[in-house]
Amino acid sequence: MAKIVMNVRTLGIQATGVQRYTREVVSRLAHEVDQISPRRPLHGVSGHVWEQAVLPLKLSDRLLWSPAGTGPWLVSRQVVTIHDLAALDHPEWFGSRFARWYRFLQPRLLATAERIITVSEFSRQRAAAYVPAAEERIVVIPLGIGAAFRPVEKDQVADVRRRLRLPDSYVLVVGSLQPRKNLRRLLAAWRRIEDRIPSDVVLAISGMRFDHLFGDPDLSPTPTRVRLLGYVDDVDLPALYTGALVFVYPSLYEGFGLPPLEAMACGTAVVSANAGSLPEVVGDAAVLVEPREIDSIAEGLVRALEEEPLRTRLHAAGLARAKEFTWERTAEATRRVLRLL
Repeated sequence: MAKIVMNVRTLGIQATGVQRYTREVVSRLAHEVDQISPRRPLHGVSGHVWEQAVLPLKLSDRLLWSPAGTGPWLVSRQVVTIHDLAALDHPEWFGSRFARWYRFLQPRLLATAERIITVSEFSRQRAAAYVPAAEERIVVIPLGIGAAFRPVEKDQVADVRRRLRLPDSYVLVVGSLQPRKNLRRLLAAWRRIEDRIPSDVVLAISGMRFDHLFGDPDLSPTPTRVRLLGYVDDVDLPALYTGALVFVYPSLYEGFGLPPLEAMACGTAVVSANAGSLPEVVGDAAVLVEPREIDSIAEGLVRALEEEPLRTRLHAAGLARAKEFTWERTAEATRRVLRLL
């Protein structure tokens, strides 16, 4: 029996950034921890009930690591990874039940957990703002990029484009369809520049809807040169990134922000919001825009599409930046935290 228990109840959910983090780190610590999850995937209230009432009974006084931003708040012998404080900072972006639960739970986890892992300096500061006494127990461990995210061959790109019915030239955005991803302003910016860019360039939006958590993303009416791709499997993402002329990420709030780094690792020029954690993640390897200003998003896109020397610089800078973030580093830093307790 391992001395550390890993709460992996979210692994049964289709992959977003939090699930990717959990999956990547658990694969590297698998021989050092016991993984515990419900017998079948549980969502919503049933998942939280299992986590609060059933999971504590299975610990036998062992250290618990909860990697997905939630955990049993009455268990103090716990390390919890809190990726962001969005539900506390902006409850209006979430369904009312979701927001109320996280506004109840996260401050209690910050107050009771032996250690809190956050994924950026931005998230560390936001966590400490809510529970100042937790500051000395917070450790920042950035996320990583999988080895699959690299420039891929042209035939792979063509195959993915064909299956997704995409033209040769497209601007890409990847992320769940929720208010903080700022897609309404992106679409407004796209409308403003349609007559300034080649007519064969489309905007491709890849991401799942979570209306039960975040409400309707309200993307209608969708401009004619926009393709809503829905969820794209991880195995196809490197080719999708590689084939894009530009990757754009106008998010209003991120605890970390994996997609811009993944795009950089695939050699794609990035236009990123200057909000939340994103400036510390992308560094000087992206065009930064003000996400609440439609004109700023529009001009950033035009620059990246029109200025070939800029795209060449961003290509080289992005590849170098992405190399700084690996899941091996994330797992090793996490291992050090868990072994200290």
